[in-house]
Amino acid sequence: MAKIERLLLCSCEDSQTVDAETARAAVGADEVLVATGLCAGEVERAAKALAGDGTTLIACGQMARVFEDLAEDVDAPGALICTDIRDRAGWTADGAAIAKQAALLAEAALDRPATPVRDVVSEGTCMVLGGAAALAAADRLADRLAVTVLSAEPPDDLVPTDRFDVALGRLRSASGAIGGFEVVVDGYAPLRPGGRGPGVFGAARDGAKSGCDIILDLRGAAPLFPAPEKRDGYVRADPGDPLAVERAVAAAAELQGTFEKPLYIRYDAGICAHSRASQTGCTRCLDVCPTGAIMPDGDHVAIDPMVCAGCGACAAVCPSGAASYDDPDVGFLFNRLRTLVQAYRAAGGGNPRVLFHDAHGAEMIRLSARFGRGLPADVIPVEVANVEGVGHAEMLAAVGVGFFEVTVLAGRRTDRAVPEQELALAQAILVGAGADTAAMRLIDPADPDALEDLLYGAARPALVTDPILPLGQRREVTRLAASVLGGADSAIPLPDGAPYGAVVVDTEACTLCLACVSLCPVGALGDNPDKPQLRFQEAACLQCGICASACPETAITLSPQLNLGTEALSHQVLHEEEPFECIECGKPFGVKSTIEAIVAKLEGKHWMYTGSDNSKLIQMCDDCRVNAQYHQDNSPFAMGARPKVRTTEDYLNERKKPN
Repeated sequence: MAKIERLLLCSCEDSQTVDAETARAAVGADEVLVATGLCAGEVERAAKALAGDGTTLIACGQMARVFEDLAEDVDAPGALICTDIRDRAGWTADGAAIAKQAALLAEAALDRPATPVRDVVSEGTCMVLGGAAALAAADRLADRLAVTVLSAEPPDDLVPTDRFDVALGRLRSASGAIGGFEVVVDGYAPLRPGGRGPGVFGAARDGAKSGCDIILDLRGAAPLFPAPEKRDGYVRADPGDPLAVERAVAAAAELQGTFEKPLYIRYDAGICAHSRASQTGCTRCLDVCPTGAIMPDGDHVAIDPMVCAGCGACAAVCPSGAASYDDPDVGFLFNRLRTLVQAYRAAGGGNPRVLFHDAHGAEMIRLSARFGRGLPADVIPVEVANVEGVGHAEMLAAVGVGFFEVTVLAGRRTDRAVPEQELALAQAILVGAGADTAAMRLIDPADPDALEDLLYGAARPALVTDPILPLGQRREVTRLAASVLGGADSAIPLPDGAPYGAVVVDTEACTLCLACVSLCPVGALGDNPDKPQLRFQEAACLQCGICASACPETAITLSPQLNLGTEALSHQVLHEEEPFECIECGKPFGVKSTIEAIVAKLEGKHWMYTGSDNSKLIQMCDDCRVNAQYHQDNSPFAMGARPKVRTTEDYLNERKKPN
């Protein structure tokens, strides 16, 4: 948590109640100032505070830009933090929400990790797709961008111009994002600049390739990309809607320059469970990525950071943590949740509820506060970049740290598939732990009034009396939260596709070939170097299914469950047999039942094992087998008899022999 030297509170023209001492305790501020109009009549107090050394926390979100400009004007040497407590806690039908204000201030004082970014350069090369509307748009953009119009049909009475290029063609494919689009065009025919009368196009050719920085799509057809609104540099509008075209042209004109692209997802291929030895396992991230930024790449996947829109769905469903959200990381979110609960209760609050929301939800909250009842005093809003990234682990972590209800507010463009799937998994864990599934829900109100109706209601008792410290990755925090809910030492059944579970082995069919062990991406399956044994650590199993698909005897099935017993943390024996003892030296090797079965199947029934001792070779260890083969008749290792050593005596005797 950052050291706060000065905390500035504002009653916003006495429209909200604030408490200086509670706020001071929440952030540990050295000095607290309370104003009624900090952005207007008392702005000098803000300027004086900003001129001091250290960090100043101003509890105002609406006028944050004013205070940022003010900090620049006074050449403020310290840091400035602005946070909103008015719309989120001050304006509420529940009266003074002092405890929630303290929680929000404590959250604002946390040190947020920096988001990794990459510079993206757009030099302003723009491809405009469409007919007459595209030509008009190109003429508007030509003063700022280098424009090429690609039209499927020859425009009427087209006059060549030096302001932009025109070509005929059909777009076969498009890939990439801002600053790096690549297109392939069939029937490409550029406009010839010379000649009298309407423009004439050159000879057409297929497979023409080109690159551009921006694509303005005015075709009125299906979008070029999945989730088109999330593809940076791709602007699309209906050519029949002049206002939409005007907005699209204005947006495209601003896409030239150098931009910072956040690297939303951190990927660790070493723990990815997508595939092993051409056996496909986990495809969860591939199934949910809305933009197509994730593609198979051998035994792993590859994430294109330029196409990734940062929805976080892949991180929410990734069972191993190979794909993890990095804007910021999930550990910071866990810390936010714990800080909010601790500060809320330290300020005298009871059992808080958490509301996960995105920017759309934030606007709905502001409208509710200004014109309606606002949020209830016990509902603490937690804004995230995208609610698709709030998975079962985040929901359970919220319960584990002390929230008694978790609500996810879907945004205007939220893809509900992943949140609904993750909610179902979290609720299944709640049921198995003996808790009420009503403690978690996904809502999608049409307006602020509907939001208020969903949030105001009778409070329920807390689910957790001994809050957890949410350290570690998502799997560890999930297990810890489920344990304190009352599910300790139990195996909670989960829906199909859950990333937790057991491996069930048909011991009658298993030959202990251990192919599953060699292919398990996380080492959940193991062997014993001293005896034929298949071992399993349930807490590590991702339920990727590689072991089941690779088993030559189809002896493995998956059982989705969350085993909270201590035995799940250590390796347990799934199947074992007696080793076979070498018939020559007695050394144990192999599996007794397997070797006996092979001998019985081959001896006297196969020509290589009829009328010979070859079946004995199967019953020998490696060393004895090589030794026996070397000394047997017709040994493949034999090199012929060694020549006799010729001595001087042999030489002299040969000379004495008569010719």
